[in-house]
Parts: sequence; structure tokens; C-alpha cells
Amino acid sequence: MSAARPLTALRTIAVIAALPLLLTACGYGSESTDDGKQTKVAAGAKKLSVDEVKIGYFPNLTHATALVGVQEGLLQKELGGTTFKASTFNAGPSEIEALNAGSIDIGWIGPSPAINGYTKSNGETLRIISGSASGGVKLVVNPKKIKSLKDVKGKKIATPQLGNTQDVALLNWIADQGWKVDADSGKGDVSVFRTDNKITPDAYKSGSIDGAWVPEPTASKLVAEGGKVLLDESTLWPDNKFVITNIIVSQKFLKEHPDVVEAVLRGSVKTNEWINANSEKAKTSANAALEELSGKALPAEVLDPAWKSITFLDDPLASTLNTGAQHAVKAGLLEKPDLKGIYDLAPLNKVLKAEGKEQVDDAGLGAE
Repeated sequence: MSAARPLTALRTIAVIAALPLLLTACGYGSESTDDGKQTKVAAGAKKLSVDEVKIGYFPNLTHATALVGVQEGLLQKELGGTTFKASTFNAGPSEIEALNAGSIDIGWIGPSPAINGYTKSNGETLRIISGSASGGVKLVVNPKKIKSLKDVKGKKIATPQLGNTQDVALLNWIADQGWKVDADSGKGDVSVFRTDNKITPDAYKSGSIDGAWVPEPTASKLVAEGGKVLLDESTLWPDNKFVITNIIVSQKFLKEHPDVVEAVLRGSVKTNEWINANSEKAKTSANAALEELSGKALPAEVLDPAWKSITFLDDPLASTLNTGAQHAVKAGLLEKPDLKGIYDLAPLNKVLKAEGKEQVDDAGLGAE
């Protein structure tokens, strides 16, 4: 396997200090939490090759496959007598660290931390084994200050974190407008403010920012505060689809317990099928899971539009992950990576074939 190049050196002390946080999924923090969900194993259910599988995901609507799969018992059903331990994470780096340390075996995660984890390990720690969700990212602005896309120039726009998935997307969109921004400092024709999603709505209300390029449900929270959706990122991608959540696995676990990996993937595929066939029930289930994890459910004015903007699917949309990596390179946040081998979709395609579903492609980035 060829070695992948590491992140390029950044120029300022502040950015160097932030390096472990680069290319994360959402920027909600970095702690992990045992989600406390008790698995219910059917009497007489047969164990697989391991007693317990440890899974990780975010308490976020874009991770609803995991939220609903756990909440509705769909993952446990496929695991039989093998139980699972679920942990929730607030940012990509901590989940990657947990995977590397063996604290989790399989995780739902965004594309940028998956790329970062793969390249930093020279392609030796993880594989992407499935997609999970697409979309759910919007540019929401103050309609009194920004009435059209050209009005974004000269304004203050927030992203969740330096170099994260949405930050890269905004920087690429700015460049496509012919405007210039220094990626490290965020200064230029547009002022890019890296702001934790938890405080972005307050920053918007106070007038500290004029808008934000953010994932759901933060985007819908801004709309509830009077913001206007100026651009849905999905419109910038072929077929209006781009990866927002993948499923990753440690290479060691994949090699030693392929039966468990297949069971989790069957659970994911069947969960996505159930979500798409029962959208309202699934939305309620996901919100109930969020309430259990955070202590607070999302209000309908936030939940409903956020849910509608996310597509749940098994296809990892591999070509869009590669394009996202190219955007990060263009922005100067990533040296050109060698992503060959980041995918192993053989287990997923085996599951899809057995379910009578169309198989998916790795865009030439599969493991040999």
C-alpha cells in the first residue's frame, strides 16, 4: 500500500495549535460518552465471532442511521447474540482516536475526519465500508444584510471549524466566485469565522456573524431565528448528492471479525430502508434518541426542515469524497493525499446483493 501524505504545515501558531482539530465533521467538541443504551438480545440468539462490538456515532441528525438503528433495535437484531456497546462523540478527532485505540470498532463519521485519519496513519488504520447520509448542509444568512449570493462578499460567515467539511466547502465556493480568502486566518473578500455549532445561533442573534455554512440541525436553528437559506450545498453536487456521513471500521476488526462487520452493515442497510419507508416514524425515533442523549428534543420548527434536507442511503458516494479532498488541497489545508485503499465495499456489496439491492462503487479508491 502506498503511503499517504500528511497534512501540510500551517503557518501560524494559532493554526498549528488547532491542527489536531483539522478536517473534522462538525466541530461540536471532542468528548465521548457512553450513550447508556441497553441492548436486548433475543433468547437463544447465536453469538457471532465476538461477544461485543463497540460502535460510535454523533448525537446528530446526519447520523440518524445509527440513532434509529439503535433506538429501534434494528442493529441488535442483525447481531443476534453479539451485543453492542454504543459511544457518542462530539467531533471527528475523538472518534478517530477511539478507533485507533480500540475503544470502538465501527463508527459513523463525516468524510473529512475519515480522510484525515486515513492519511495520518499512512492508510493503515481504517476503511470506509459504507455510506449513511447525504446533504443536510446550507448557507443561512441574515436577509437584512445579504439578499443575493453576490452580497456574501465583504460579510462575516461562520463555519464549524477550521478545515472541517463545511469549512472546506465554503472556501471552495468562495474561490469559485473569484474571491480570495486566506484559509488559515479566514481573512479576505469574505471573513470566515470558525465558530462552534453550539454557539453559532447566539452569534447570529448578536450580529457577530452575518450567516453560516453549517450542517443540520444548526442550519434550521438559524432559520428559526429569522435566517434565510441562501444556498443548499446539495445544489452544487451532481445529482444533488454528496457524502455527509460514512461508516468506518478498524482494519484489524474487519480482518478478524468480518461476520460482525457484515451484521452491522445489514443493520445499517435495513435501518436506512426503514427510515425511507417510514419517514415520520423515523424522524420521531431519531428525535427521541437525541433527547435521551442530550436531554432535549429538537422543536418541530427545527426538526422538520432539517430532516427533509437529509437523504439516507447506503452508497458512500465515493467520488464526492475524493472531490472534497481535492477542494481541501485547493484551499491549502491538505497536501495531495493518496486515498487508494480507503474503501472496502466488498462486505456492503455482499449485503446489498443478498437484499436484492443495487451494488455501489468505490470510484477507484478501493482496497486491493
